[in-house]
Amino acid sequence: MARAKRTSTVLQRAERRASGMDSIDANLDLGNSMTLESFWADIDDLRDQQKKYNALLSTVDQLYNDMLEAEKAVAEKSEKMLSAVAVVYGRKSSEYEMAGGTRRSERRRSSQSSAQQQSVA
Repeated sequence: MARAKRTSTVLQRAERRASGMDSIDANLDLGNSMTLESFWADIDDLRDQQKKYNALLSTVDQLYNDMLEAEKAVAEKSEKMLSAVAVVYGRKSSEYEMAGGTRRSERRRSSQSSAQQQSVA
């Protein structure tokens, strides 16, 4: 599932406000280094950061999907490897157990009486 890309209401509001101020005076200077030009520069910086952030999210999504595919491939090969050990050594062997399998003789079987007790409770 793709991550939601970020939008900024602050950015949208600032762009509208700067456009309105531009209609007052294209070279608006309100003192204390508060100029329309610097305001537009700050808006552009925020827009660039947002674009980079959203691009990185897309990259993370792709890496995550690649990792899931690799995980599936390793899980499948792991099962095949265990099955191959079972074919070569048998499911009752200690080698099968060493490879991560459970020997049939060591599997727990639930008795009917304990299953009935759990369903009653």
